[in-house]
Amino acid sequence: MGNAVGNDGAPAGSPGDTDGPPVIVQRDDGVWFMAGAAAACREAAGRVFLSGACFAGLDYGIFSRMLYGVDPAVPTAPAGQPPVRFADAVVPFPPARRALYKSVKIVAGEADYFFEPVFLDSGDGASLAATLTFDEFVADLWGKGIRFGIDAAAVRGAIAAGRPARIAVARRLPPVPGRDATIVEVSRDMHRSNAPRELANGRFDLHTFQNRFPQAKAQTRLLRKEPRTGGRRGHELSGLPVEPPAARDIELTHVAGPGTVIEHIGGFDYVVAAVDGYINVDRNGGRVSIGPKAVGREGVSARTTGNLQLTGEYEEFGEVQENRFVEGGNITIHGDVFGHVASRGGAVLLKRNLMGGTVVNAAGAIHIGGVAANAVLQAKGGEVTIRQAQNCVITAAKVTIGEASNCEIMAGEVTIGIASGCAIAGRTIALEAAGPRKGSEMLLFALVPDTRRHEEAIAGLAARVARLEAAAAGHKAAVDEITGRPDVRSYLALAASMRAREVTLTAAQLAQLQKLAAQVGPALKDIAEVSQANNAVQAQLAQAREQQEQACRRRDDIAAAATCKVKMLAGDTVLRTMMFQPDAGAPCDIAPKEVRAKLRAGSWNDPPVLDVAHGALDWSSAP
Repeated sequence: MGNAVGNDGAPAGSPGDTDGPPVIVQRDDGVWFMAGAAAACREAAGRVFLSGACFAGLDYGIFSRMLYGVDPAVPTAPAGQPPVRFADAVVPFPPARRALYKSVKIVAGEADYFFEPVFLDSGDGASLAATLTFDEFVADLWGKGIRFGIDAAAVRGAIAAGRPARIAVARRLPPVPGRDATIVEVSRDMHRSNAPRELANGRFDLHTFQNRFPQAKAQTRLLRKEPRTGGRRGHELSGLPVEPPAARDIELTHVAGPGTVIEHIGGFDYVVAAVDGYINVDRNGGRVSIGPKAVGREGVSARTTGNLQLTGEYEEFGEVQENRFVEGGNITIHGDVFGHVASRGGAVLLKRNLMGGTVVNAAGAIHIGGVAANAVLQAKGGEVTIRQAQNCVITAAKVTIGEASNCEIMAGEVTIGIASGCAIAGRTIALEAAGPRKGSEMLLFALVPDTRRHEEAIAGLAARVARLEAAAAGHKAAVDEITGRPDVRSYLALAASMRAREVTLTAAQLAQLQKLAAQVGPALKDIAEVSQANNAVQAQLAQAREQQEQACRRRDDIAAAATCKVKMLAGDTVLRTMMFQPDAGAPCDIAPKEVRAKLRAGSWNDPPVLDVAHGALDWSSAP
């Protein structure tokens, strides 16, 4: 049988009782918490303490767990489930005994108490030595506002020692922050390999990394979101809770870029590759995308990437250092280029400068937004566009430059704003201004095709056409001679009338016709043979004429007039013609060393077409 504890520490039924079931019950075997709500437990314990009572034989760990869900000595210990025994009995805490407990000093969440000998008044003026108890100490601190965090072991030790000492008797419990949500890599495909590339012969290329730009297959899981976890609540000495800072969450939508999707698998959110391609990570926002283009942001050097041999498109935001090679297609570089760039096709776009390097595009254009100096540029079948070029060798189907100096240029079409000290060869040359520069001459070469072989072919076809026409005319004359005989002419006319059903012959007339047919039979046979031979000649003649027309068209296409125009001459400028073999390919498809030798060697046999120093130049190879 148990008794509920009222406000005065007496059994339930006292005037201060509250309605509802009791929270704290005292039984013969101890004092029990009967309700599990922490607020109800705190309220009931407070009524006991404020009524002038305390708990004898108090288990402070269980007491704290029931009131606050945590034990100061073992912060992670779970709270018990009611009913829970936490003390031996509820006993009075007389005022005389309460006077033995002095004030505490609270500094920075820690309560200090000075333990010293204490004495009770005997009533006759004498003082009797007394001893503090832990149970009364807890009740006294509760009345002084310290309701959490008592160091039970320290307090019990100090009381048992009986020596003067100042110790920390209670401490606040700081909150423990939770763990922020994180994103972890789950695919080895995302990791680069900076090991030297192993070649087919077993050797290693120390200038090339094994895998600088990772690739992923579709449906590959790349990243996983680790959910955030809540922290642990703390408590002030007063018992008031101190909430931990909220853990930060992460939305995968901020990480999943183009070419990826978010999937929920096995209770976790994943970023999954939606397509095959290169893995690109934005270093500013951490956004992951999958696409056909590899993106670099640290530049191309022996330290960062080594030489690059890529199968797809490439975009680099850093520099390409000297002696580094970049091979790929559709290459875009935002920094300066000091090394070598080779593209299989598409466009090569250098946003800044090309300094001492080379750029080759096997099937596309080259665009340079800045300056090209001491460089080699080759765009086979494509266009080269440069803002300013200095001491460069340039070959392309079309070249457009804002300002060029000391350059060797060979192209089908050349357009330059200001050219000084350059050697330029082209089918069509258009310059705003041109002139020498210091020790470099201004040389212009109009590329004129060598059409002699085509002319010979056309002449041979013309002779064949003439022979066939003569043979056809001879066949026609032979037929005319045979059909001019009176008997043959009469037979042919009568036979034609009969076929047209214009005349009807009697039996006698039919007999005469058959006699006439037998007479002209050999002549008709000769006509058939000559006509058959003439048909063969006519077929050969038509074929020869078609071949002659095609040869003329090819000759005309190749022999289009070369032109050279300079709006303003600013010094000696020499124009020469330069023959080239059109069947050997485009004249610009030669090695850079050959270009320089061809334009600067000075071994031209033909005299200059023009040698002018002032005014303008407008020349054409057309008759």
